[in-house]
Amino acid sequence: MRRTFELIIKQIWPMLLVCSIIMIVLRIAYLIKNKKKIIIHHEVIMFVFVIYMMCLFYVVTFQDIEVLGISRYNLIPFKEMFRYPIGSYLFYKNVIGNMLMFVPFGFFTAYILNKVKLRWVIIITLIVSLAIEFIQLKIGRVFDIDDVILNVMGGIVGYIIFSIINRIFKK
Repeated sequence: MRRTFELIIKQIWPMLLVCSIIMIVLRIAYLIKNKKKIIIHHEVIMFVFVIYMMCLFYVVTFQDIEVLGISRYNLIPFKEMFRYPIGSYLFYKNVIGNMLMFVPFGFFTAYILNKVKLRWVIIITLIVSLAIEFIQLKIGRVFDIDDVILNVMGGIVGYIIFSIINRIFKK
């Protein structure tokens, strides 16, 4: 998983750097112009969210373009999820990877929407995941219902992590 993350960053660091500079400059200008109070932890979390979204965009659009002869969709739940032996590299990449990829999404959704209820995180994660899968189908990748299930599970885990951290910092 770490290798995958390092590879992604290595491939998109120029875009990340340019977008980060633009975002930081615009955000600071906005805060100063509108005389808003700068809350450092909030600004850092929002910055990390944008970086996360750029990395997610890269992963879901520029990797694993369909090879001829492979099915373009899977609508049977749990079919692809357990295609690989549990504990194998491909199992971790497919199952754990899809879940982990959306843990930050659940966390950021709960943070941005200010302690929203779990059902909203599930609905938003489901909509975003379905949109990603439909776009993948249109660009030559595979629509997989298992990915949607795993992404929603990851969003739920992210929400739980947010809730735990939120309770700790309230005390």
